[in-house]
Amino acid sequence: MSNILIVDDHAVVRAGLRQIISGLFDAADTDEADGAVEALTKIRKKKYSMVVLDISMPGKSGLDVLKEIRNEQPKLPVLMLSMHPEDQYAVRALRSGASGYMTKDSAPEELLTALRTVAAGRKYISSDLAERLAFNLDVDMKKDPHEMLSDREYQVLCMIASGRTISEIGDQLSLSVKTISTYRGHILEKMQLKNNAELTNYAIRNNLVN
Repeated sequence: MSNILIVDDHAVVRAGLRQIISGLFDAADTDEADGAVEALTKIRKKKYSMVVLDISMPGKSGLDVLKEIRNEQPKLPVLMLSMHPEDQYAVRALRSGASGYMTKDSAPEELLTALRTVAAGRKYISSDLAERLAFNLDVDMKKDPHEMLSDREYQVLCMIASGRTISEIGDQLSLSVKTISTYRGHILEKMQLKNNAELTNYAIRNNLVN
């Protein structure tokens, strides 16, 4: 494991991950990126053995970056690290090609296990998520409405349901109010909902928000 890229918009998180990784892989050369643009620039210029990628970042989300990595370097392992619970993003990330999914509140020992697993070329998911996925294999059900949303629409859905205004969402994602309003309209149309109240109720019923 020679070169590892840590992508997160919080310097404290990057520093903590760098310390954990250096303790696990003695010879690792660890780089950092504070967002999507810097991450993709570095990935295109340098060969990495693994990327540890945050989902929630200003501008392009981690899922957007993941898709570009998969298109350009399909064999590069990517471990997603997120503040969001597994119920919200894990399956979506894995379907997009992630090698594993970890929540930021996981124990350090679990993160070490995830890093070792992904470094060995295998997929990592928690035991809880594995149990839920196995259960769902036996259930023949219609796809849930939120699964029809694009990754960006899904992100906006979760943020609206968490009580954030259109302006706040636009600021965090570095997008205009008009663009966020357009996403909101698409969400309501695709999910056949009328307003933010119905959207929020749906998100709570389906455990899409904390």
